[in-house]
Amino acid sequence: MSTWPQGPTPVLLGLERIAELATGRRRTAVLIDSGVAGGELDARIGSVLTRAGAGCSRTVLTGAGDLGALDTLAGELAGADLVVGVGGGSLLDRAKLATLMRTGPDVRARLTVAQRGGLVLLPPARARTVPLVAVPTTLGTGSEVSGVVCLASPRGKRLVLGAGLRPQAAVLDPLATATLPLDLLAEGVLEALFRATGPYVGDLRDLPTEDALVEAAVVRLTRLGHEVARATRAGHRPDGRLRADIARLSGHTHAEWMHQGREPYAVKGWLLANELSSALGVRKMTAVAALLPPLWRAVADGDERLGSARRLLRVWRCLRAAGPAGLPADPARGIASLIDGWGIGRRLTGSARQLDDIARATVRAWGAGLPMLGSLERGDVRALLAEAAADAPAVPPPAAATWRLPSRPTAAGDG
Repeated sequence: MSTWPQGPTPVLLGLERIAELATGRRRTAVLIDSGVAGGELDARIGSVLTRAGAGCSRTVLTGAGDLGALDTLAGELAGADLVVGVGGGSLLDRAKLATLMRTGPDVRARLTVAQRGGLVLLPPARARTVPLVAVPTTLGTGSEVSGVVCLASPRGKRLVLGAGLRPQAAVLDPLATATLPLDLLAEGVLEALFRATGPYVGDLRDLPTEDALVEAAVVRLTRLGHEVARATRAGHRPDGRLRADIARLSGHTHAEWMHQGREPYAVKGWLLANELSSALGVRKMTAVAALLPPLWRAVADGDERLGSARRLLRVWRCLRAAGPAGLPADPARGIASLIDGWGIGRRLTGSARQLDDIARATVRAWGAGLPMLGSLERGDVRALLAEAAADAPAVPPPAAATWRLPSRPTAAGDG
């Protein structure tokens, strides 16, 4: 439809907004994650669509899915004139790819090209012909507004990029995250924080406007993360307002205006964490939490292939000032303390041979002449992975943190 905007995904607040998008549709296909199927969110969305007079089908999905599952899903969507994806990042990624695959065989062809690289670029002019509305039930991925998808392949995860992957609308509602486990709330904040700081630290150049935007986002995310930790320690579930704030800010960290002019491959830590997560079968944020302290240590020690020590110290000062008393001044020690204080696990178990294999696969997919890892070699990657495994504490309970949470939210501008 020509009335659907191209470009950045508009974010709509409240499930009732789905009615505006579905009115007049002959068939709306709802793709819903098995973790929330049959619950209150499922019922509310069904009620909204019924009131809008939209005929609909409903498909319950489990897991991330591979290319074969995407083929099946794309076929099931034939005849739909609106797709509503309800779930976490994995489900939304499946919905984004399946709906775009319906536009022509060249999309699938790009996904099956024989290559060693882990990056897949979709046809730049490809646009979705059936609009997709994304309703995220997790926090942190920002998949509901991004033009990026993670796709499982026999050689590990591939990163698929294309402007046409962006949903036509994202609908945020506190009900969608009402049953999200507490540890995943904290992980969601860390994921958004990592996505904001990665390009900032990884680029050696100062960009005053974009730097200021990132610094403001980092301060706000840090305060939200501490609110989650404080509520969790008190035995309270973070309220809908807090979850909604995290969801909105997480989406902003994908925005082009925040990273305009950045070095395009200034996110090497993200690539390493994805490979580590896939190979060891751990959650992505467990891998990020384990990798982030040694990554920042290497940057602080002057390895400019990974980022700027000066810029790392600057953004850490912003983050530290927004946090509780007692966070170490050293960025690597400080981020480890913050992660532990938020109760995020960062324990990894991998044999020396596994780490060797992961380093080899990482360089094959992203380096060795490919631009994503730059001049990083297998030994460099292997050393970071070894430190990530060695640094991880056996048990990271929140009580082990060495700093003290404030008893109330820090006011804007407080140190």
